[in-house]
Amino acid sequence: MLKNVVAVLLDGVHPFELGVVCEVFGIDRSDEGLPTYDFAVASAEGPTLGTHVGGLSVSTPYGLERLEEADLIAVPAGADYVVREYPPALLDALRRAVDRGARVLSVCSGVFVLGAAGLLDGRRCSVHWRQADELAVRNPRAIIEPDVLYVDEDPVITSAGTAAGIDACLHIVRKEQGPEVANKIARRMVVPPHRDGGQAQYIERPLPKDRCDTVGEVLVWMERHLDEEVTVEQLAERAHMSPRTFARRFQQETGTTPYRWILRQRVLLAQRLLEGTDETVDAVAGRTGFGTAAALRHQFVRALGTTPNAYRRTFRGPEAA
Repeated sequence: MLKNVVAVLLDGVHPFELGVVCEVFGIDRSDEGLPTYDFAVASAEGPTLGTHVGGLSVSTPYGLERLEEADLIAVPAGADYVVREYPPALLDALRRAVDRGARVLSVCSGVFVLGAAGLLDGRRCSVHWRQADELAVRNPRAIIEPDVLYVDEDPVITSAGTAAGIDACLHIVRKEQGPEVANKIARRMVVPPHRDGGQAQYIERPLPKDRCDTVGEVLVWMERHLDEEVTVEQLAERAHMSPRTFARRFQQETGTTPYRWILRQRVLLAQRLLEGTDETVDAVAGRTGFGTAAALRHQFVRALGTTPNAYRRTFRGPEAA
């Protein structure tokens, strides 16, 4: 039963990510019939820690000894967590916690602490999309899923940037104490009660740099003609190659197939149009080469885990859908 929760901090902790954990587990909501948690903030580096916000510090009387009885240990993000070294005593405490059956949760770059403790080896994990490459370098045995909001590889739960930490915390509550409790907490926080961990992060992938030596010009042409139907044969002719050679070079230089590349660029264009224009979903479907709103919706859900209308509401408010 989830009862004892600790957020463990390092110098440079991000107040928002810490606040996410405090809001879900540190507020007494017993007046609404909700469970209370024995919650504490503990420090791995002394009683007073700086944050990445100028002039703001965090003080706590608790050290690493507070982790020994915790059912859940949360590691919020912090400044320079990607490149810094971590106290060996903290890493030992995290390993002991997992060994005795406790859960550990990371929010955004807190995942690098779990990686340093060896807790990502052989496990699926999530991270902010901007930090995925560095996490892979530092944790070659981790199975990184950079597109999703959070990953539950019990007892290790990892979440991507900022708000995804809310989703992961509510997921743990839902898992331990049921959807009614999680929904009531979410309602108090005025956040969606459930976003599935497999939903895609709202990310934008730029074109690969310095890798498209032979198909670069074709990529530019493809991006400018996303509303047109084209075949590999037509693209190969434009690149002055045989279809087989073109397909092989395209895969080598972009890491994907022409079809998947076009599909991804069409989704990205649809995202930009939904965010920045008042065009109808039908019009967006036509401009992006999907043809119909139904086809756009199908591919949008597959790529991002949400519908075009829901995506537009997320970025522009309910009145925009």
